[in-house]
Amino acid sequence: MAEERIQKILSRWGVASRRKAEELMLAGKVQVNGKTVVELGAKADPDVDQIRVIGRNIRPARQQVYLALHKPKGCVTTVTDPEHRQTVMEFVKEVRERIYPVGRLDYQSEGLLLFTNDGDFANAILAAKNKVSKLYEAKVNGYLTDEQREQFERGIPLHGKRTAPARIRLLRKAKNPWYEVELIEGRTNQIRVMFQHLGLMVEKLRRTRIGFLKLGDLKPTEWRMLAPAEVRQFRKLLQLEEKA
Repeated sequence: MAEERIQKILSRWGVASRRKAEELMLAGKVQVNGKTVVELGAKADPDVDQIRVIGRNIRPARQQVYLALHKPKGCVTTVTDPEHRQTVMEFVKEVRERIYPVGRLDYQSEGLLLFTNDGDFANAILAAKNKVSKLYEAKVNGYLTDEQREQFERGIPLHGKRTAPARIRLLRKAKNPWYEVELIEGRTNQIRVMFQHLGLMVEKLRRTRIGFLKLGDLKPTEWRMLAPAEVRQFRKLLQLEEKA
């Protein structure tokens, strides 16, 4: 096999997403044939070269895994945490293959989170060009005016760049109402920051759908494998080739 970028190999083999693989490389935790590799443009031949990550020999995943978890509040969406907080990996310990979360939900948010060891699948889900929509329910400490709702949908300046057009509707009237928000991007704490920009605070946030896949009846910490038909539907949506 021809040489490939190392982060692409690690992603395809289910070690980590490409972004996380690059972080591991820059941190000096990846070796090829005994030599530490920190250049993101470095390549290797997966059929010939010995690749080690954090001191462990890496091999291709035996089986591609795709699962959905109801992430609870009070844990981080990472494989490990330097602050020793609980991570979402605690809830999928039974899975034999090495998997990792696709994207993130912040510490205080809950809801649908995908896991896989298929790097191409994970990258396609997260790629901005694919515009995979995500649906959220947000409990807020007040109501938006009509003008604010229009501003929310048009886009709000966030870290020097306007957010992509979004959809928002009032889901439930109450002293602290619930809004339904649909996004096609996933910037850090985006929904919380958007409401904050308009003078409101998000008290609870739950993701209920990714693409066509709904959270359904999963309770916090519960997970299930995606059905083959769901994986095929995702691959069609993402314009990925079918796995042999």
